[in-house]
Amino acid sequence: MLLVTLALAAQAQAPLSTADNNTDQPRGADVVVTANRTERPIEEVAQSVTVITSDEIRDRQAQTVVDLLRTVPGVTLTRNGGPGSVAGLNIRGAENDQNVVLIDGVKLNDPSAVGGGFNFATLLVNNIDRIEVVRGSQSVIWGSQAIGGVVNLLTAPPTDDLRVNARGEYGWRDTAQAVANVSGRVGPAALSAGAGYFRTDGFSAFAGGAERDGYQNVGANAKALIGLSDAVAIDLRGFYSDGETEIDGFPAPLFAFADTAETGRTRELTGYAGLNAALLDGRFRNRVAFAYTRTDRENEDAGATTFDAQGENERFEYQGVLDLGRVDAVFGAETERSSYRAASYGGPPAGADVRITSVYGELTLQPVAGLTLTGGVRHDDHQTFGGETTVAASSVFSPNGGATRLRASYGEGFKAPSLFQLYSDFGDRGLQPERSESWEVGVAQNLGGEAAELSATYFHRDIDNQIDFAFCPPAATSGPCVNRPFGVYANTRLTRAEGVELTLALRPVERLRLLGQYSFIDAVNRDTGGRLARRPRETFSVVADYEFPWGLQAGATLSAVGDSFDDAANATRLDGYVLADLRAAVALTDRVELYGRVENLFDEEYQTVFRYGAASRAAYGGVRLRL
Repeated sequence: MLLVTLALAAQAQAPLSTADNNTDQPRGADVVVTANRTERPIEEVAQSVTVITSDEIRDRQAQTVVDLLRTVPGVTLTRNGGPGSVAGLNIRGAENDQNVVLIDGVKLNDPSAVGGGFNFATLLVNNIDRIEVVRGSQSVIWGSQAIGGVVNLLTAPPTDDLRVNARGEYGWRDTAQAVANVSGRVGPAALSAGAGYFRTDGFSAFAGGAERDGYQNVGANAKALIGLSDAVAIDLRGFYSDGETEIDGFPAPLFAFADTAETGRTRELTGYAGLNAALLDGRFRNRVAFAYTRTDRENEDAGATTFDAQGENERFEYQGVLDLGRVDAVFGAETERSSYRAASYGGPPAGADVRITSVYGELTLQPVAGLTLTGGVRHDDHQTFGGETTVAASSVFSPNGGATRLRASYGEGFKAPSLFQLYSDFGDRGLQPERSESWEVGVAQNLGGEAAELSATYFHRDIDNQIDFAFCPPAATSGPCVNRPFGVYANTRLTRAEGVELTLALRPVERLRLLGQYSFIDAVNRDTGGRLARRPRETFSVVADYEFPWGLQAGATLSAVGDSFDDAANATRLDGYVLADLRAAVALTDRVELYGRVENLFDEEYQTVFRYGAASRAAYGGVRLRL
């Protein structure tokens, strides 16, 4: 009973769930924790949420997280080459650095990055067990950067009984992967720990190149939930990734895009230590925690270091959840210190640090059956630009016990200027935060048990004060351009995104599952009317899985992405593309399963960033073990 109570408290308060006494975090898509920072049935959540469960992650056989996210409504991707190359995620047309990304309760942003965001390049699926994606501005709950949405990644949870899961695969381009995770109990501690290895010869990041750009990565994850008493537990979590990739660039003497011998290494470390206390018979749940993130990046060319950077986040936080029956309150306070250091070509390092302190609260009411109302407010105090207050409100109503759900929500978001934008040679300490206002309305209709569900959402978001690099006029005598011959970061842009998301889930028979989505996203610069760079207006995907009576599981994923432009001037067009993947798995015993897949079945040639290559057709096979 102790671990049940404490783990539920941790789930309700923490961004990510630890295990409960029944060994697993929620397996289905009917409960989410990210939208309100507390565990809540999805029919009571007004925001647009997509859950990728552990079963779906296993069935899809993906190597990287971005491969799983490409079928999420409202989500588009960019990649500068293969695994290990820069990869960005745009939620409803927002910038990659306007999203909050979490793993096991810790923000994954990199303070040394230009925009302070997270690069998905090194994020392999490995032991990730569940993904929740919340779309729309969410800064009341998640603070700075939550303009486009939130991506929440959970690694394998602790268990009571001993469990061992492992898999290994091999395929095209001499690609090999091995992943293992073990969980169980040692006295009062429920534990989970795992590790993964990945390597590939890859393909040329430069679309016109002949040299393959390889990648290798080692990673590890761990969780521990230690019961101290009937009401108190210690919650520990850790994640590590070390990846090295070969990259292409602009070598002398032509300084034109071409193959190079340059390599880039990225090491990421996150840690979390929390103390959970459940009071008033579990109705008042408290958490005090410290979270740490460190990202080290280093590029080398011909044995010389061309770039070296380090970014760190240190966060202290308290969160409380008070359950009063038809009224729930979530509230908390946080203080975060971010720092960065960077140097290029052996030059003197530049660096800075900044602190932001926050308080927030959210109240959820259920005044009558079927109606859930939520409202919240947050205030952040940044030591450079001062205070920022955001608010949010939402409602969801079902007149027929959940068969029909009518949703409406309004949320504000903000993004503090990054340390590079504030303090680098191109920075301006007078920058103001980017601010967003977003709203959406939606309806979901269950068409008979698990047989079918249809949902439709319309959304709209405006962003003010968006930060861009601005070129300076020569010999400027006033303003931030003084002594800045190349340019400076400035609040120069107003953007808008609006569109429609449609999803259809079908299960016409027990053995067949179909999930389809269509998204239309019109993301534009409000000043010029031009489309935002690398934002396709339309995406479409279908995921199908069928289990044959004799044990064979077969599936396919079809995804289509429309045209976009590579540049803000809308002068360079990126053609749309269609990708098809096939997969199959068969259980040899209760503990051993063989699987295989073909990616990009029709060998589609495409680019998500102009002149950067994308993967051609490839096949992989592997084995899974459960002990």
